[in-house]
Amino acid sequence: MYLRRDRALTAISIMLDVAFHAGRSGVVSGADIARRGDMLRRGIEPVLQALSRAGLLSSVRGPKGGYRLGRPPRTITLNEIVRTVTEDPEMPEEETNLLRAKVLEPFWQSVDQEVSEKMASVTLEHLLQNAEEAGMQRPSRAPISFSI
Repeated sequence: MYLRRDRALTAISIMLDVAFHAGRSGVVSGADIARRGDMLRRGIEPVLQALSRAGLLSSVRGPKGGYRLGRPPRTITLNEIVRTVTEDPEMPEEETNLLRAKVLEPFWQSVDQEVSEKMASVTLEHLLQNAEEAGMQRPSRAPISFSI
């Protein structure tokens, strides 16, 4: 994968996990997200914070706390998720490498634009549909009945 960005993949993985396991009604703990994603909790904390600050996730404090989607999955694009965690401050232009400045950078920007457009057309809802088509079942959110 040429354009792999670990932070971007982590953010999409987190958002998909929350959408799949909690949706907008339930919550998922950061520890559960880390465990299911085979990630370190302290490693995903900055990503969780960035997603929360952007309003993509909503955090719930307390012993039963965790994370839930900040908006419906049909309104959250992969591009928005990636941009939230990968936006780099503008670097000053260096004119020392003309091949990079005149050839490589314009090419890379065009590839980035194509990927960005593709990711803007895919929502979390699309990924949830892909999971269901792959035979994955979302956890039931129905209340437990103790009737005898």
